[in-house]
Amino acid sequence: MAGYGWISFTTDYGTFDGFVAACHGSIARVAPETRVIDVTHHVPPADVARGAAVLAQTAPHLPASVHLAVVDPGVGTGRRGIVLVTPNGLLVGPDNGLLIWAAEALGGITAAYELDNKDWTFGDVSRTFHGRDVFAPAAARLSLGAAPAEAGPAVDPTELTRLPDPIATIGDGWIEAEVLTVDRFGNVQLAAEGSALSGLGSELLVNGGVRARRGTTFADVNVGELLVFADSADRVAIAVNNGRAVVLLSVVPGDIVRITAR
Repeated sequence: MAGYGWISFTTDYGTFDGFVAACHGSIARVAPETRVIDVTHHVPPADVARGAAVLAQTAPHLPASVHLAVVDPGVGTGRRGIVLVTPNGLLVGPDNGLLIWAAEALGGITAAYELDNKDWTFGDVSRTFHGRDVFAPAAARLSLGAAPAEAGPAVDPTELTRLPDPIATIGDGWIEAEVLTVDRFGNVQLAAEGSALSGLGSELLVNGGVRARRGTTFADVNVGELLVFADSADRVAIAVNNGRAVVLLSVVPGDIVRITAR
């Protein structure tokens, strides 16, 4: 089986410690020619939903890869490691919902395997650092062309752990949707697809009282004003020109935002 030659890498490890470097080292020891794309290592600690959303929105824009993702508050417990097969790449990480949205964005899960091959791990596996000792070396082997079935026993995809579907409801002249992510610029991304805006006019209200305008780019509103738009992931998003929408709206991921025509 031909290898992918690429690994994408997403974690909540941060970059102040040596965790990411140790995982890169595990990959290099197995597959020194494999190239690694660091998606992000600044997922908020243990925020599985945020990691899932970032990976799902990024993976389709990368070369066909082995997507290694580790946001793993259950490390060392009975949660299993998994390898997911899709038409456009493989995913490796914990079975806690982190990989599912990305797998769906890559065409859907065609097979799943428990990561249980002890020959694929390095030495004595740490109970708290499966990224280095289990997931990274497995991703490296897969990048070289190892068959996913060698990872361990097959898993019924319907038995995989899944995150709750984010809430998005569309009515006549209104949208109610869960805050999916907030990026470093303070832009608020909602779970609703960008097409939901087609039923609204150009003048809007957010959460009943904050005036906003529908547009396509930040300059469509004056500095300090609120913009509602379809973002680069084709989700409804809210921004402030030269400001931070998350501060203006005082929301966090999981909150429900209502947008209405005015």
